[in-house]
Amino acid sequence: MDLLGAAANVRDKTVTGHLADLRRMPREVIDSAPSATLYRYLPLEGPASQADPDRPPVLLIPPLGAPDFAYDLRRGCSLVEHLLRTGREVYLVDYGAISFGNRGLGIEFWVENVVPRSVHRVSGHSGGAPVHVVGWCLGGIFALLTAADRANLPAHTVTAVASPFDVTAVPLVAPLRPLAAITGGRLVSSVYQALGSIPAPMVKWAFQLSSVDKYLTKPLTVLSRLDDRDVLEQIEAVDYLMSHMHGYPGRTFGQIYHLMLRANDLGDGGLDLGGRRIELADVRVPVLVVAGENDVIAPLRAVQRGAELLTGAPEVRFETAPGGHLGVLTGRRARTTTWAYLDEFLSKHDLV
Repeated sequence: MDLLGAAANVRDKTVTGHLADLRRMPREVIDSAPSATLYRYLPLEGPASQADPDRPPVLLIPPLGAPDFAYDLRRGCSLVEHLLRTGREVYLVDYGAISFGNRGLGIEFWVENVVPRSVHRVSGHSGGAPVHVVGWCLGGIFALLTAADRANLPAHTVTAVASPFDVTAVPLVAPLRPLAAITGGRLVSSVYQALGSIPAPMVKWAFQLSSVDKYLTKPLTVLSRLDDRDVLEQIEAVDYLMSHMHGYPGRTFGQIYHLMLRANDLGDGGLDLGGRRIELADVRVPVLVVAGENDVIAPLRAVQRGAELLTGAPEVRFETAPGGHLGVLTGRRARTTTWAYLDEFLSKHDLV
């Protein structure tokens, strides 16, 4: 261990209270609707970072539960910052905190309203350009269901990172499925119906449970890597994100539980939403699917199933990258894996 480096890190942490640069990339509001605020990130300073007009804009779709700054975790490890540095216009839709008043919102609210409205607004704001849509976890599922449902959507490509399609391949869910079959789902249904939503502390607890080994060994990791500022900054940034998790609307959680967990409908090809069936096979744009090699929330097989179901897409690229559920999106190694795959995929389908 570099004792001088470790001492400098301890000193900086003691004096300033932090190591990671958690300043968010500057942005502006370009559209606002109930439970959906659309932001445009401001270009970085300097001529090398100006947006390239031949590159369609990128729209980031967050999942429920996690704060929108998962895409902008910290300076030096921010997907937003990276995309801006490659000369792209970057937009993001933020759902805001989920309250009891949002309990009646279902998956169809995002698939029929939030995502298509955001794609159209980004396209209009960019002079009618088609849009590269990128979603993490449930955000990727929202994006693909929307693309399947809206043939006229100005989506140029869709990227889904760590999006679980086949829940039978999720170890955390496997023990619950037999219980759900016996009870008909009534036990869990009674809980979320009584609460009206799944509160943020419960979402945080579930996320931590998925990586309990890392939380138990975190003190040892910190002590053994005191001289590695990049590691310490990443741990600090992830802790900050975990302390800002959001809740889930009761209706959406119920649909995830009954349609995806109990019936595995999405793993069979689609979902019944708003009185109609939406099939993933109806996606007609190029798709990139990325799975985390150490992800227990969305394991490789659960994510790869989505790539297999996109039979109508002109191109489906499936990649794996190191990291867990968050790490595959914005971990330190994502900078040379997931982000590189995304850069290559988007560049291939840019306007020429």
